[in-house]
Amino acid sequence: MTQDSRPRSPLAMVLLALLAEEPMHAYRMQRLIKTRRKDDVVNVARSNSVYQAIERLLRDGLIEVHEKQVADAGPARIVYALTDDGSAALRRWMDAALATPAREFPEFRAVLAVLAITGPDLVRDRLAERATALEATLADAEREAADAEEWGLPRVLLLEHEHLLVATRAELEWVRGVVADLASGALTWDTQEMLAARPPE
Repeated sequence: MTQDSRPRSPLAMVLLALLAEEPMHAYRMQRLIKTRRKDDVVNVARSNSVYQAIERLLRDGLIEVHEKQVADAGPARIVYALTDDGSAALRRWMDAALATPAREFPEFRAVLAVLAITGPDLVRDRLAERATALEATLADAEREAADAEEWGLPRVLLLEHEHLLVATRAELEWVRGVVADLASGALTWDTQEMLAARPPE
């Protein structure tokens, strides 16, 4: 897969998918992301993130101005539409994201990579806190899954939620195992000894 075959950002892909439904303005896109709970999978915490992504998509020719809606008060709203290039990019990005794992650099794996510079007791305590946070996340996700089942939502609308449940359960089990190994002494290290034993560069 070429770099261009992957989404520039998850938000860009979600915006193109919304515009594949019908033309709409930025505020509606932002509102739909939140009401459909897609803000769990794309970061729209900053109010201007949707607008910045739209500007990039416009610049790249993946969307275009469909119309300007005159408002009774305030500025006109610009309605955007998907271009043919945008539709092709969306299909390409979805194919790549579904078929091949991305090379991602999550914060948690980064901190695991440098744990040896701190002590086992501190790591055990912080990971125990993480386990508690994961338990809360899992409980919330399980409640939402039960609600969705009660509402009779089609499974295809809940696949990202299923993935969250599976990934959170797996991480929680792993974190609990590491905490247990740290507590029992099955996993331990001495930072100073490790630094002294470093091979020469």
